[in-house]
Amino acid sequence: MMSVLFTTWSGVLFLVAIVWLSRHLAVQRALRDEKPLTPHRYDSPPKPAPKISVLVAAKDEESNIETCIRTLLTQDYPNFEIITIDDRSTDSTPDILDRLAAENPSRLRVVHITHLTEGWFGKNHAMHEGMKLATGEWLCFTDADCRQVSMNTLSTTVRFAIENQVDFLSVLPMLETKNFWERVIQPVCSAIMIMWFRPERVNNPKTTDAYANGAFMLMKRTVYDSIGGHERIRNELNEDMHLARLAKQNGHRLFVVQNDGLYKTRMYASFHETWRGWSRIFYGCFGTFRRLLISLLVLSFASILPWISLLIAATVCLISSHPNPGWPLVTFVSAAAVVSQQILLARFYRLTQSSPWMAPTYILGAVIAWGMLVSAMTRLGGLRTTVWRGTAYQGTKLVSDKNPHDSPQQQQSRDLSKG
Repeated sequence: MMSVLFTTWSGVLFLVAIVWLSRHLAVQRALRDEKPLTPHRYDSPPKPAPKISVLVAAKDEESNIETCIRTLLTQDYPNFEIITIDDRSTDSTPDILDRLAAENPSRLRVVHITHLTEGWFGKNHAMHEGMKLATGEWLCFTDADCRQVSMNTLSTTVRFAIENQVDFLSVLPMLETKNFWERVIQPVCSAIMIMWFRPERVNNPKTTDAYANGAFMLMKRTVYDSIGGHERIRNELNEDMHLARLAKQNGHRLFVVQNDGLYKTRMYASFHETWRGWSRIFYGCFGTFRRLLISLLVLSFASILPWISLLIAATVCLISSHPNPGWPLVTFVSAAAVVSQQILLARFYRLTQSSPWMAPTYILGAVIAWGMLVSAMTRLGGLRTTVWRGTAYQGTKLVSDKNPHDSPQQQQSRDLSKG
C-alpha cells in the first residue's frame, strides 16, 4: 500500500516538473513575439490625428488624481480632451479637479456625481455620465491611480492601433510595487490571470478569449456605441473584461499589449487592499465557480504541492535513520519540481517586469493567492459582501450605495425605494 502511495505521489510531482519545464517554450515565444509598446516606437502621432476623449473616473482619489491628470495634460498628442468624473468623493478630489479644470479650461472638463442611479454599479455609471460629454472619434479609458511616465503615450497607442487595424487596444500597466507584500503577491496573481487569458489567444481574432485591463483601454467610438457602451454592462463588476468580451463577440479587433515606459500604476498600497482587490478581480473576471475551482486546483498541485512535499520528505529523511525507500524518491522528485519551477519563474518575472530575485518568494505568494481564490468563491456565491470604493456588493448584486453626503432621511428613502 505504501509503495503505491509513494509511486503515485512521485508520479504527480514528476508531471508537475515536466509542466514547469514545458512552460519555457511559452515564455520564449512571449519574449520573441509579445514586444511591449515603448515611447520610442514611433517618432510622431498619426497624421491626421483623430480626436481622442480621455475619460477618468475618480472616487476618493485625492492622493493620486492630480498626478494622473497633470501627466495626461502634458501629452504631446495634438487633438484630445480630458473628461474627469468625480464619483461621489468624500475627500478633496472634487476640489482638486475643479482647480485643475480652472487652470486648463480648454482641455479638461469635470463632471460631479452626487448619487448613484438605481440599477447601476459605481464605475460604470460614472463612465456613462462622462461619455455624455465625449466628442472624440477614439475613446481612452484610464484609472485615477495611473500616471503617464511618457508624453508620448496617446501618440504611441493611437498610432499603433491605427497602423495595426486594432479596434480595441488594452495596454497593460507597469506595476509599481513599493512594499514586500506587493512584490510577493502581484506576480503570482498575474500568472493566474495569464493562465486563463493568454495574450496570444486574446489577440487572435479566431478565438473567443477576451481580456482587457481598465487601467488603459483605447477604442473607437463606433465600437463603444455598437456594443452598447457602459449601459450594456451597467450592473457588472470588472467592466473592462465585459467590454472586451462584447467587442470580440461583435467581430471587433481586440488586442492586448504590455508597455515599457508609457505609464505606471500602483494597484494596492497595503496587504488588506491587495487581498480585497484581487479577490474582487478573481471573482469578477472568472465569473464561474468552475473557473475559480480549476484555478485553485492548478495552484495547489503545480505551485504548492512540490514545496510541501519537499519539506515533508526531506524532514523525514533527515530525522529517520532508516526511512522508507519511497521518501528519498519523493525528496528527489519534489526537489526537481521546485528547481524546474524556480528556473521558469526567474524568466517569467523578467517578462512581467518584476525582479527575478523575488522568484523564491513565489510559494508564499501562491499560498496567499490560494486564500484569495477561496475568498473569491465565497463572494461569487454571495456568502460574503465586498465593499469597493465605498459601495457594497454581494455576489454581483449591489447591496448599498449610500452617499455619506445624504441626510439620514435621504438614505432611508433610497433604502425603501429598493424594497
